[in-house]
Amino acid sequence: MAAFITILTEALPAGLLPQMAQSLAVSEALVGQLVTIYAIGSLVAAIPLTTATQGWRRRPLLLIAISGFAVVNTVTAFSDSYAVTLVARFFAGVFAGLLWALVAGYAARMVPEHLKGRAIAIAMAGTPIALSLGIPAGTFLGAAFGWRVTFGLMSALTVILVFWVIAKVPDFPGQARGKGFALRTVFTLPGIRPVLFVTLAYVLAHNILYTYIAPFLVPAGIADRIDLVLLVFGVAALLGIWIVGVLIDRWLRELVLVSTALFALSALALGIAGTTPAVVYASVAVWGLAFGGAATLFQTASAKTAGEATDVAQSMIVTVWNIAIAGGGIVGGILLETFGVSAFPWGVLILLVAALAIAGAAGSHGFPSSKRASVADQPNNFHEG
Repeated sequence: MAAFITILTEALPAGLLPQMAQSLAVSEALVGQLVTIYAIGSLVAAIPLTTATQGWRRRPLLLIAISGFAVVNTVTAFSDSYAVTLVARFFAGVFAGLLWALVAGYAARMVPEHLKGRAIAIAMAGTPIALSLGIPAGTFLGAAFGWRVTFGLMSALTVILVFWVIAKVPDFPGQARGKGFALRTVFTLPGIRPVLFVTLAYVLAHNILYTYIAPFLVPAGIADRIDLVLLVFGVAALLGIWIVGVLIDRWLRELVLVSTALFALSALALGIAGTTPAVVYASVAVWGLAFGGAATLFQTASAKTAGEATDVAQSMIVTVWNIAIAGGGIVGGILLETFGVSAFPWGVLILLVAALAIAGAAGSHGFPSSKRASVADQPNNFHEG
């Protein structure tokens, strides 16, 4: 539920651009920056906030992060000022950065060691549900009843979630005083840097294509069917996260390699025959299948690699992820203006080949083989220095 609300809060302005632009008396391009400022909030806040709150008990911290969404979405729903809305969206990103850094480690602590990956997959299921169902539903409600109603409903959902967490979610202690983990020390743990690089390259590749999917569909003559294309992507992503949830605790390395390879193959198909509608639909389905469980795969790899330093490592994943979101818009824009949409699949393919090479080389740490992981997988695999 937290993941669902976070993704919905992040992406909903993209589906409500005309209504929000008219209501706030600004251009659609400026409303688009409400998504950008959200990503910037997550980018600048995730690591420092997570590091500063290592000693806090986990449930109160989780409740602060969730409650923040109720506040910022309520402010957004009632705001008539673009500047106020922009500030609210920045703080929404701040709360999101903290929440994403918490979610994977929190879910993993609720279950035995051999079920950590599946727990993270279940916790992350809110992401593809939000992308495939939540955003279309929110866009429809915004068009039917006004965009403010949609943000108000998200605040109401968040209040329900707060009481649900208080009633049902167990609390866990933070790190004992003096036992926190320095950012540099966690960054130099064996395997962390390969996980961060693969996350950056993979998510950057995704966002180049996803951000500019509308112009990319023009040569195939299906730009007016973008809703159907995104539905295909979303349904396939739901299937992808289900497959990952079932297999991740035994086949993490293999799933990362297969996911990256499938995405690369879909990019190759789009590069060769991206003007053929049938090829586009099939490639988007394969891309969605590959991407559906990506967040779970990378967060689980990070959590297993970092051990007790999971929350700090997750804050790095959140930061890299948001760099990739912002970078996708920038790099995709440069490719679009310089070479046109035909360059997208090839740029994506280069990034994915690099990700595949690094993931393949990280067989000892980061993305270890199943046998190696089963031997090394201990609750405390953190080593000072």
